[in-house]
Amino acid sequence: MAAMTSSARPLLNRRLAEFGTTIFAEMSALATSTGSINLGQGFPDQDGPEEIREAAVRALRDGRGNQYPPGPGVPELRTAVAAHQERRYGLAFDPDREVLVTAGATEAIAASLLALVEPGDEVVALEPYYDSYAACIAMAGGTRVPVTLRPDAGAFRLDLDELRAAVTDRTRLLLINTPHNPTGTVLTREELTAIADLAVERDLLVITDEVYEHLTFGEATHIPLATLPGMRERTVTIGSSGKTFSFTGWKVGWVTASPELVTAVRSAKQFLTYVSAGPFQYAVAEALALPDSYFDAFRADMSLKRDLLADGLAAAGFDVYRPAGTYFVTTDIRPLGESDGFAFCRALPERAGVVAIPNAVFYDHRDAGAPFVRFAFCKQIPVLEEAVTRLKRLTA
Repeated sequence: MAAMTSSARPLLNRRLAEFGTTIFAEMSALATSTGSINLGQGFPDQDGPEEIREAAVRALRDGRGNQYPPGPGVPELRTAVAAHQERRYGLAFDPDREVLVTAGATEAIAASLLALVEPGDEVVALEPYYDSYAACIAMAGGTRVPVTLRPDAGAFRLDLDELRAAVTDRTRLLLINTPHNPTGTVLTREELTAIADLAVERDLLVITDEVYEHLTFGEATHIPLATLPGMRERTVTIGSSGKTFSFTGWKVGWVTASPELVTAVRSAKQFLTYVSAGPFQYAVAEALALPDSYFDAFRADMSLKRDLLADGLAAAGFDVYRPAGTYFVTTDIRPLGESDGFAFCRALPERAGVVAIPNAVFYDHRDAGAPFVRFAFCKQIPVLEEAVTRLKRLTA
């Protein structure tokens, strides 16, 4: 049978035409074909706590979640999310009206943008941004307006004047990510207060992606935007189990917000997955109740790995931006005599047996991101040590 063709119109929706295959798929395939160490895609190479994995097995065997769970999520997980938010941040949410379980943070982002953005609305987002942000804004018919985090004194900084100038009468919402992927920036209380003041002044909604909330290092502290004055009723906060508990394949995320905002997001979400990850929801409910010692040990382990990789990258000749949060290190390749992150990352597997991601894929202003490359350190220590050894070939 001949393939269906149309000379009048492409098959792919025009809103998605600019996106194509993600860089993660390309670089992961390159890692496989070359036998390289994959420090590109952000997933751990070992499972999280054994007791949480066993909780999922127990749920499967007990028949909990094997059929459709409730649309908003199982009550046990919604209650656990609410308890986590109150215990950690003093934020009180009604688990029945103000918590929604999603298929990971990716669906939470998609459902929130599809629910709250209409064609012609502008969405101000911090650039560089996780690639699904741009695609979801496009699917909703919105216009993305990037505000670029710029390198300064060893970190990437938000220009608050630039943020304010980006807001127009067409701005519907701000899309904030802290701790920030890929730069590792953790927004300060001063910065978040300025964002909150702007949102209140201009009557804007805010979606805040806080999936790395438990991964801050040194003196950096995660401050949920919803804790600031005037933000509880206008903020959709997105969380996820994957990054905190190292079960990224389970795809269990959540939204916390006012009843009106949760209702809007659920209206879109029900036509995406409707429900997902039934048995895993029960396991994540138990994970959220783990003692503080788990979260402290997790952060300490990741801090050690951050320093191992960051020091190794510096020794290999990169200019390193040591992250205050997340599990990614951004580097500048210009000290190596390079300036094109795409070309560098495509050649790196053959040159050093390591895979990384060019940060330019996270930018609308590609030139601003051209010399930056991201490495993930959520791997076992021996893997990182071997990667550091291989990267020394770049200056050999």
